[in-house]
Amino acid sequence: MSQTSFPGYVSPGRIEVITGPMFSGKSEELIRRLKRAEIAKRKVMCFKPDLDARYHRTAIASHSAQTLNAHTVANVGELRAVLFPLLDTFEVIGVDEAQFFDPSLVALSLELMHLGKRVILAGLDTTFAGEPFPPVPELMAVADEVVKLSAVCMQCGAPAVHTQRLGASQALVVVGAAGLYEARCRACFKPYLDEHASEQLEMQGLVIGR
Repeated sequence: MSQTSFPGYVSPGRIEVITGPMFSGKSEELIRRLKRAEIAKRKVMCFKPDLDARYHRTAIASHSAQTLNAHTVANVGELRAVLFPLLDTFEVIGVDEAQFFDPSLVALSLELMHLGKRVILAGLDTTFAGEPFPPVPELMAVADEVVKLSAVCMQCGAPAVHTQRLGASQALVVVGAAGLYEARCRACFKPYLDEHASEQLEMQGLVIGR
């Protein structure tokens, strides 16, 4: 008897992780995959953290202005509370800005995969200091597919794998986009700017501790 013939057996789903620095097109790729799933008549549900309201409060939004409606949640517990009463209705679950969620996102993603769901997550893999940005590296380790995108270095035009913060704050999370951050290649990346060069830029951002 094959495994799939057992009553109650659910074929595993999959976990897909889209990562890279800021301005590399992560949200754009997430939106593309989710919209293709909708074209294929799959029911899609999307989530984003409530602290990311840079472009749209109730939608996943890319730097190139593409959007897809999303549920805004404060944490993984709230994500679970919104999702699970409707779980039988949806086949594909998207999560943007995964780095803003706590490590329990890994266990939730694995649980959803074992329930037969396709889980697609996008997020930064490294911090402004060039260090691993949990839980994205852990998600990459358990994923069926990892897509690591690069941006264009704003200093020299080479492929960029780092996010350069243009401010003096040492807080892990400083929400912002162009003007507060830019993509940098390994050669041009400087994790910490001198205080004088960054004072004016720091006043433009919203600092959120994590």
